[in-house]
Amino acid sequence: MNRPHAWTVLVIVAGLAGLFFAGFSTYDFVQHLDRQVHGIHCSFIPGIEDTDASGATGCHVTLMSPYSSVMRASIWGGLPISLPAMSVFAFLIFFAASLPVLGRQRDPRAALFLLLATLLPVGASLVMGYLSLVTLDAACKLCIGIYTSSALAFFGALMLYLRARKGDDGADEGADEPVGWGRLGIAFAVGVVFVALPSAVYAAGSPEFDRYIGECGELAEMPSPDLLVPLGPQNQSVNVVEVFDPLCPACKGFEERFDAQDGSTEVNRRVLLFPLDDECNWMVDDAIHAGACAISEAVLCARDTSGVEPEAVIDWAFENQVSIREGAEADPGSAAERAKAEFPALAECIGSPQARAQLNNGLRFAVANQMPIITPQVFVNGLRMCDEDTDLGMDFALRRLIDRADTDGIRAWSEPGESIAAPEPPPRAPTRRGRPTIQLRPNTEGPSASAMAPEAAETDDWATDTEATAMADELPPNDTEGGDDTTPEAPVEEPTPSEPAPPEGDEGTELPPPSTMGPSAMAAPAATMNATEEVAQ
Repeated sequence: MNRPHAWTVLVIVAGLAGLFFAGFSTYDFVQHLDRQVHGIHCSFIPGIEDTDASGATGCHVTLMSPYSSVMRASIWGGLPISLPAMSVFAFLIFFAASLPVLGRQRDPRAALFLLLATLLPVGASLVMGYLSLVTLDAACKLCIGIYTSSALAFFGALMLYLRARKGDDGADEGADEPVGWGRLGIAFAVGVVFVALPSAVYAAGSPEFDRYIGECGELAEMPSPDLLVPLGPQNQSVNVVEVFDPLCPACKGFEERFDAQDGSTEVNRRVLLFPLDDECNWMVDDAIHAGACAISEAVLCARDTSGVEPEAVIDWAFENQVSIREGAEADPGSAAERAKAEFPALAECIGSPQARAQLNNGLRFAVANQMPIITPQVFVNGLRMCDEDTDLGMDFALRRLIDRADTDGIRAWSEPGESIAAPEPPPRAPTRRGRPTIQLRPNTEGPSASAMAPEAAETDDWATDTEATAMADELPPNDTEGGDDTTPEAPVEEPTPSEPAPPEGDEGTELPPPSTMGPSAMAAPAATMNATEEVAQ
């Protein structure tokens, strides 16, 4: 055995660092496979700082992106690319450490093999770095650690090879003849085993989540077309309703992931707008996404106005989410003014009684169908995609929901109130902890959501038919003539469902207080935020 050269030591140390960073990334990925919310390590020294569960870091963006794993359609969440990265770094450590043991540090062939092996993590780092910075517009500290480790390993291997080519420092003991090509072939086979074996074991032992698909609720009826905004062609047999807020960061990430799915072209996509803004949404107590009501009206107006596509308004809102929200927090009317300035053709429609009535009708539909106060939500032919499947598990779940929809038959867009013939739902899986949601349940005794028993937010069971009937009696009136939504100090009597709803804005007609329409909402703490925007009690 010879003394390890400094360049050999550099390769070994860089390999250990890469293994360290890739190991934490793999751990974070595997943690999410239990379908619960977990923090993510996002530090140049992972393990020292606390994990982050806010979903706002670049590490979260890259982890939840379509590029963090492969084989997602066949394995829930897919095979994380950080796992083979661990294997590659482990092989680099193994091969570099063997050179001084076998006396091959000055063998040009052995050094060249090591140099070529380091090109694999370097090439992968260049591709992933480009996708992260250019496509995802995110910087992941763990990923940067892997990129840096790859570059250092390559540099050390390059210098070791140049030293071996130069050959003026004498030869190591036992290195009089270059290593045979047959032995290098065996070394290559060992490297393949290093990568393939852990990946195969992981794939074979991956959790089976088919039983969850389609068991997170369903719509009793599909929304009528006038409540929805179509996205793209509408010539497929499978119908998807996406419930989202145009100023919701998680919705933006979801749309980007959904667009990348192969199955996104096999469905009719339509949007049900659900702004988490108390300006128009009586189910929330605060402007969680300030300005969302005005931007949602702009999307609805674009649907009914020639010359402006709804997708253009949505893309503009996604691109300017932060500035629109910040402006609306300072001036509630700024969001509408910005939308009017960006899309002059929509100026007369935004804020009009018709736009407000359409948005209000969509919110009333959400209440009538006991939808959780969460964005985004996805319904494939009426079956709700579980919240956990809107990020890592989307490829897996969407493919199975589409196949199931094709098997069960078409559920067409219905007229208002028309129920849909649906197959009997499978038995529900046990309630999963870690993702509290608010179900829309009537609250006839008057306390606010914050005063309700905390266990009410822990269940993911939907309201019963009796509760749904009670909820229908507590819906606010439709907007037909205009006027602002106001909350009176004392409840007023609502008209019965058989009576026509009086126009909003007429004297003496006001919305009932939130305490009689169901639980109010509070923003979920950072520890419970994942790829979805949740409002927990």
